[in-house]
Amino acid sequence: MNENANNSPKRGKGGRPPKNDAANYRYSVNFTAVEHARFLTMFEQSGLQSMARFIAARVFGDEFRVVKIDRSAMEYVTKLTLFYAQFRAVGVNYNQVVKELHSNFSEKKALALLYKLEKATIELVEIGRKILELSEEFKAQWLQK
Repeated sequence: MNENANNSPKRGKGGRPPKNDAANYRYSVNFTAVEHARFLTMFEQSGLQSMARFIAARVFGDEFRVVKIDRSAMEYVTKLTLFYAQFRAVGVNYNQVVKELHSNFSEKKALALLYKLEKATIELVEIGRKILELSEEFKAQWLQK
């Protein structure tokens, strides 16, 4: 029986290989509720994924960038993007309507319908101008911050 024990392959410990410079030293800090809220705010602004790395960076004075997300700006840009997509879709539909008018209606009827379409287009252009004005105002306000 001892022969089998000597002939069996040696097994490793398994798991991860040990790190060259493992972080074995730990410290504990206690915060009040106000300090904890301030700490969490700073951590969220840092954009780091790990609290341990954030704390180490602060202790050793490493610079970190603050990422501020303006929710209103994000919402405005999202809605503007969706609106722009709709605006493009209207342009595509416009071209299709004009082609159908010329192919399916008499010249007199097509001209009457095109006149109505032209009025709606002018309104759409005015809306586009207002959007550009609002975007410029928003940009000016955002750059002032």
